[in-house]
Amino acid sequence: MRDLVGATWIQKMLVGIGGLLVMTVVAVGTLALRSGYVDPPGAFFGGGPLVTGEFVTGPEPDWSFLGDVRTIDLQLLDPPRSRLVWVADYDGKAYVVSGFMGGMVGRLWKHWPAQAERDGRAVSRVNGKRYARTLVRVRSGREVLAGVSAELDRKYGFGQPGSIEAGETWLFELAPPDAGGAGAGS
Repeated sequence: MRDLVGATWIQKMLVGIGGLLVMTVVAVGTLALRSGYVDPPGAFFGGGPLVTGEFVTGPEPDWSFLGDVRTIDLQLLDPPRSRLVWVADYDGKAYVVSGFMGGMVGRLWKHWPAQAERDGRAVSRVNGKRYARTLVRVRSGREVLAGVSAELDRKYGFGQPGSIEAGETWLFELAPPDAGGAGAGS
């Protein structure tokens, strides 16, 4: 008799844990699906197209104002998904970075860097203003890598030019839309 009572209690507990697990998976899945259509992007799941904010046209801005900006919204045009990314400025130009790209986990987790390398057309939003951009991957260039790495180290506590050259960290210049792949160090 005692074994039946113990088995029933364990079964109830396992059913309860299973129920909580299913509810958690459904909630996270729903949040992930809904996030693909929202503006602004969330910190964990990202979002859809960037539709809010004034669209800035005209001469190329001096991006040195990014020194106090921790993250920006970045949307690729293909696919039209947005995300929060870290940003650095160097020599009046803007750069975004994606870490953990050297291993299998990073490449499975982060799709946008490979998508940007295929089609760099993008929209960035900084302080509520949107800018048409072309993401151009930067792999070399001692002065640029050292300058951007120093800024990343100042802002986020990391930044090693060697990690960019080794492919552990992918660096992209937020070049003007007519750059056509002719970015710094490409």
